[in-house]
Amino acid sequence: MRPLPKLTPDNEFFWTSGADGVLRLQYCEECDRYLHPSAAICPQGAGVPTVREVSGRATVVGFTVNYQPWLQDMEIPYIIGLVAIEEDPMVRLTTLIVDADPADVAIGLPVEVRFEQHQDVWLPVFAPTGDPRSEQVEYPEPALAPVRPMPTAEKFESRVAITGVGMSEVGRRLGRHPMSLALDACREAVADAGLTMADIDGLSTYPGGGGMDNGFSEGGIYPIANALEIAPTWFCGTAETPGQSGSVVNAMLAVASGLCRHVLCFRTVWETTAIAWGNRENSGVGGAARVSGEMEWRLPYGAMSAGNWIALMASHYFHRYGATREQLGWVPVTQRAGAAHNPVAVYQEPMTIDDYLDARMITTPFGLFDCDVPCDGATALVVSAVESAYDGPHSPVLVEAVGTQVRERVSWDQGTLLHEPMVAGPATQLWSRTDLKPTDVDVALLYDGFSFNALSWLEGLGFCAKGEGAAFVEGGHRIARDGEIPLNPHGGQLSAGRLHGYGFLHEAVIQLRGHGGGRQVGGAEVAVVSAGGGHPGGALLFVKG
Repeated sequence: MRPLPKLTPDNEFFWTSGADGVLRLQYCEECDRYLHPSAAICPQGAGVPTVREVSGRATVVGFTVNYQPWLQDMEIPYIIGLVAIEEDPMVRLTTLIVDADPADVAIGLPVEVRFEQHQDVWLPVFAPTGDPRSEQVEYPEPALAPVRPMPTAEKFESRVAITGVGMSEVGRRLGRHPMSLALDACREAVADAGLTMADIDGLSTYPGGGGMDNGFSEGGIYPIANALEIAPTWFCGTAETPGQSGSVVNAMLAVASGLCRHVLCFRTVWETTAIAWGNRENSGVGGAARVSGEMEWRLPYGAMSAGNWIALMASHYFHRYGATREQLGWVPVTQRAGAAHNPVAVYQEPMTIDDYLDARMITTPFGLFDCDVPCDGATALVVSAVESAYDGPHSPVLVEAVGTQVRERVSWDQGTLLHEPMVAGPATQLWSRTDLKPTDVDVALLYDGFSFNALSWLEGLGFCAKGEGAAFVEGGHRIARDGEIPLNPHGGQLSAGRLHGYGFLHEAVIQLRGHGGGRQVGGAEVAVVSAGGGHPGGALLFVKG
């Protein structure tokens, strides 16, 4: 059964509107604006919103045709849409487009609300009422918050370094307990730094202990501390950080403040084994459980994956800038060429652009090779005080700058239509904390949960102008190992495997040490890393020590 929203006093007006066939949204009289999702207080005027009837007319501003059989009660293909309501185009609903052939759905299609009843919930869905607008329309983009200046002239980044990295066995359905993977990576990272467990006085991880059921955690800080017999003076495990790399930034802050000297950071995924072991049966995704929070606005429509959510932005980007799948395909094709030189990459066999185009569709415009590869594996690294960083067996990797700022609304569907959410803040703040420029970067390790993510980061970080990312990667020459900006030479998550952010950190250290073997970028001295895959995101700039 598809997940349905949990009804609360805050959202019941919306999910039961269809009982009388009228769509209702919150409205702030003080600000003269509609609100969605529902909120107890208007974020702008601090007024208490009321509920107001709206016309139910809207325009499609993003859509994806989903071919992945996520739910048994939804026949594929089905069309997930992002629609802007007539009364306020900045208010958008993730929904289903019904009574339409996928070939007839386009950006600018006028639609009108209908309702599907599921138990005590009426899902607002939308059906076409005419033909798409023929002229190119630039839909409004939300204003970005300004980049905040550095509060002090002294950067905390200059006080820390990366001294050790480690990686466990990586593969599909390894059948190993996640703790064994985590311990392998942690022990390797500590040894790589020339340290012992007795030297480690801090622990940091993402997302903490809450991801065991779905294969996205080894259990968090406590089991690792017990297994390695570490008594940390500081520790942190949480998912509410600037991307997965936010856990490393947390560690840097702890070291820079003098609270710790050597922090062991770790990240474990074992999604493919978790599925094989049935750990997702009671997770609430795809089951009868009610959902709440931000997921309640997407999962009832079969938008079960970040691939669905990000595809909505990709469709608008394609529409606005004339990008094509043939152009986008050069991201996975080029990264696969790098993976051939990465002995731990999940997929190493060559891939052509024809192979990419012939692969089965997942959710338009993303085919199979646009999606990262679920795997089992753990990655770890050691953040050390810079004054002790040169005592180890390797030259340290120094931290030049971090990007952690939020400049746009933390949302999957109420913000930008032109790129992956939450790129603008970290990308622009990063450059405000350094004298280096994008032209100084030798290798880019950019998050590629889906190929469009990497495109968004290339533009956001300034390697090409907005709207030019697809043309920039076309042919693969500019992003190749010997190109203008080598992109994910280890294969990225599209070929090397979804180590969920930490794999890019590991590769940055390998590249700056010059240990990349056949995938080594010549003369690599500056590396940029991004993480997140949606919201929130983060970025780091490393330099060779």
